[in-house]
Amino acid sequence: MEKDTTYFGVKEIARRANVSIATVDRVIHNRTGVSEKTKKKINEIIKELDYQPNILASRLASKNIIILAVLIPRVSVETDFWDAPLYGIQRAEKEIKPYGIQIRTFFFDLNDENSFETQANLILEKGVNGVLLSPSFIAQSIRFTEECRRLKIPFVFIDSNIPEQHSLAYIGPHLFKSGYLGAKLLTYRKEKESKILVVNISKEIENYNYLQIEEGFRSYLQENQLSFEVIRADIKDTDYLSVARNLTQVFSENENIEAIFVTNSRVFSVATFLENKHRKNISLVGYDFLKENIQHLNTGTIDFLICHKPEEQAYRAIMVLYQTLVRGQQVEKTQYMPIDIITKENQEFYQILPV
Repeated sequence: MEKDTTYFGVKEIARRANVSIATVDRVIHNRTGVSEKTKKKINEIIKELDYQPNILASRLASKNIIILAVLIPRVSVETDFWDAPLYGIQRAEKEIKPYGIQIRTFFFDLNDENSFETQANLILEKGVNGVLLSPSFIAQSIRFTEECRRLKIPFVFIDSNIPEQHSLAYIGPHLFKSGYLGAKLLTYRKEKESKILVVNISKEIENYNYLQIEEGFRSYLQENQLSFEVIRADIKDTDYLSVARNLTQVFSENENIEAIFVTNSRVFSVATFLENKHRKNISLVGYDFLKENIQHLNTGTIDFLICHKPEEQAYRAIMVLYQTLVRGQQVEKTQYMPIDIITKENQEFYQILPV
């Protein structure tokens, strides 16, 4: 019969460190009750022996289920953006399910802050071990994550961030640089006398993320001494009729608008407006690889889409929770995603597929 090499590995570490097997086990699983001096000595021996603990066997033996909660917006008739993170979550779940980890997904309505609170409260009632969330509603997200911290539930932010909330990690775009790139794409070879319209379409206009994107956008213009007049349109009602009504007013009050930058994935609403008004000569840049956006990209109404790999964001977030809760590893607190530029010519090679 083969010997349990994992057990004898731990036994050898304990012998060399002159401690009990239980003490080695506490260090391997990052538990308390071991002095820093002893912990350092054990870790040095682990490194010397190149010891790799059998995580799967340990998890199967413990029979403890780890439950991770996912709190993200549901896919709606307005946008299917959140399909992509779901694919990433499903991909991660397939990899970590054998380790006794279960994922429960809770959806909220992007147009209803009360739905966020309802789902957040359900998560707290369930008694989960870790949380992945998109902090779409800032005040509600702060209340929820403060309660998570009180209960010692680690949480990871994706897509957008609330820096002062001390999340386990933020995985998403560098918002300032993303906006900076947007300005560079939009103003390339534009006449400086023209006007640029920055459009925010969201219930949460004044949150950290849109402000960071717009700050990056304006910084590019300032650093490159570009004297475009920038007009800002904040649209809190996200349905198309409201968007069209607001844009009609903006255009009636401003001549020479030659370029538009939309700070999120709802750029398709602006593209639809421009097509209906026969204004496809206006440059348009926005965000995200959505089927609605790709349609307008292919017709030439949208010039560029900026994308931040939402599927990969969610996959990494689940794996961060796994690495922390199962392996006891330290994780990188801020993980910025690549900033991809999608055009009509390369969009067919940027497919996000379900697992």
